[in-house]
Amino acid sequence: MTFIDPQHPLLNTPNRITQADFSGWIQERGIYFAQEWSREYQPIFSAHDPNETPKEGSLLYADYGKGHFMYTGLVFFRELPAGVPGAYRLFANMISAGK
Repeated sequence: MTFIDPQHPLLNTPNRITQADFSGWIQERGIYFAQEWSREYQPIFSAHDPNETPKEGSLLYADYGKGHFMYTGLVFFRELPAGVPGAYRLFANMISAGK
C-alpha cells in the first residue's frame, strides 16, 4: 500500500496509519477497486500485487457539501472479524471523518 497523500485526515485522525497497519491482513487486502471516479473524489492509496500495475481505487474520499463520502474495496468484512488491528484503526478513521 502506497499512501498517495500521507497527510490526509483519513490516514491521521484519530489514528496515524502506517505500513504496519497493513500487516497481518488475511487473504487479499481488497476486491472490486474502483476504476474511474468523479473529480470530487480523492484516492487515498495506490496498491498492487507483485507483477501488477498500481491501482488507486481501493479507498476514495470526497468532502462534498456538508458530507463526507467514501468508496472502499478494502475487505473489511474479512479483516474486522479476524481481529486485524490495522483494519480497526483505519475503519475508525473512516467513521470519524469530518469530526
